[in-house]
Amino acid sequence: MARRLLAEFLGTGLLVAIVVGSGIAASRLSSGDVGLQLLENSIATVLGLSVLILLFGPVSGAHFNPVVSIADWWLGRRRGTGLAGVEVARYVAAQCLGGIGGAVLANVMFEVDAGLATTERTGTGVLVGEVVATAGLVLLIFGLVLSGRGVVVVAPAVGAYIGAAYWFTSSTSFANPAVTVGRIFSDTFAGIAPSSAPAFVAAQLAGAAVGILLVVALYLPRRSRAEAAMSVRIAN
Repeated sequence: MARRLLAEFLGTGLLVAIVVGSGIAASRLSSGDVGLQLLENSIATVLGLSVLILLFGPVSGAHFNPVVSIADWWLGRRRGTGLAGVEVARYVAAQCLGGIGGAVLANVMFEVDAGLATTERTGTGVLVGEVVATAGLVLLIFGLVLSGRGVVVVAPAVGAYIGAAYWFTSSTSFANPAVTVGRIFSDTFAGIAPSSAPAFVAAQLAGAAVGILLVVALYLPRRSRAEAAMSVRIAN
């Protein structure tokens, strides 16, 4: 478990460092052209995320994302696979701490003054974008895993999806509570104001729920779907 938590900490931290660092570099290299800045930021994220999944996947599963860990627990609990509840809590803690560390690292590398982000990201459309981005991410990851595709396929597929979602969602696809928390700590191109973060995280959790329902409907056998429905009825 210690090794897995270290992998989640490092992986999430490096992911945030890539997102924030490439955002800073893009804003400096392409000043005044926001579209080009976003393109440069998204390309770096696609490549970096794919590499990180390949690097840390064999150690921890390369979640780097609390909603992925929660979905892993929920979808695997009836079949005896996936994370246990206490493991989810540990993963989420490691991911959030890594996210903060990654933002701080990017600030130090680019000599950015320490401080919280001031970029407000609000509005119904933006939050709907986060729901869509997160639901699609959860569906993609577990659809690939449950259909027997390995990390060699998952890594580029997830990287490509996030890169596309930078552009087709109104929120530029954070789709990750740990990354959202990390990006609070950098007042740069990729930052998000603390006041905007709670709504983003709520939208991401809602998107995760939608994604899990789609995975159950599309990929789990009928017996597993019936058990899932029964557990919901019992909980209610």
